[in-house]
Amino acid sequence: MAQVLCHLPKFSDENLIVGTETSDDAAVYKIDNDKAVILTLDFFTPVVDDPYTFGQIAAANSLSDVYAMGGKPVTAMNIVCFPNCLSMDVLGEILRGGADKVMEAGAIVIGGHTVEDDEPKFGLSVMGMVHPDKVAANSSAKPGDMLVLTKPLGIGILNTAIKGDIAEAETYEKAVFIMSYLNKDACEAMTKVGINGCTDITGFGFLGHAFEMAQGSGATLELWSDCLPIIQESIELARMGIIPSGAYSNEGYLQGKINFVNNISQEIRDIMYDPQTSGGLLISVAENKLEELLEELRLVNKTDFAVIGRVKEKGKYPIEVL
Repeated sequence: MAQVLCHLPKFSDENLIVGTETSDDAAVYKIDNDKAVILTLDFFTPVVDDPYTFGQIAAANSLSDVYAMGGKPVTAMNIVCFPNCLSMDVLGEILRGGADKVMEAGAIVIGGHTVEDDEPKFGLSVMGMVHPDKVAANSSAKPGDMLVLTKPLGIGILNTAIKGDIAEAETYEKAVFIMSYLNKDACEAMTKVGINGCTDITGFGFLGHAFEMAQGSGATLELWSDCLPIIQESIELARMGIIPSGAYSNEGYLQGKINFVNNISQEIRDIMYDPQTSGGLLISVAENKLEELLEELRLVNKTDFAVIGRVKEKGKYPIEVL
């Protein structure tokens, strides 16, 4: 992919605050001194069988990119691929699930586009707003910052178990809640406190997105494996070898970029590479604001969160895992 993208034309604009250079979650374009728009697009195939639930999860995942930039979603457009062998009622439920989640975010759906395809796919193109001086880019973490993760890891492993029909009903409900839970509360907490950098954890896994933050910020991220919030069921599933193929792809891409300092079990390593669907925010916050951020998260955040590391001056490796 990188070999293809490097041949594309390069665009520059004095009002482009965040573009493609740092692999950030969304683009940010300055309108005036008080307003900038956040633009993002994401869609994927179903991770659950229920169409309404799938619509909610896909919408939450798409909206997350705006929250990761410290913004507020304003409008959304549906992106749909749908086979003609399925009932239109299924499509209606997918769209209803997405619309309900957009409404929960305080935004509005203003249209979209549908094409025929062999497999259903759904997501959103989202426009959000943010003050130009308050953009939470993944490239602005600073040495001395502390790192906070706002959702537990292991969703990709749980989804693999759900698809294989080996997940308990309680595990399924837990996974659905985490994936469909908006990062709105965490975003409001971090913008109230004021943070330096942020990214959301999705398909590249915890380590993949942490690596992008380290690279973009010109720093090293020290991550504490024993502090990570992890969905308990995913640990045993990982021990059983229930690992999505994307985790191995993420591990291959990060070969030579991660220094595992301690003797970390294979299942925890697999969970750190595990591709997440609608994962949490990885927040880089100044140490003197850490307690204030944690207090705000305790008040509003409805999923497990934790302090999971710190930002250091750039070293030999972008990521060190202790």
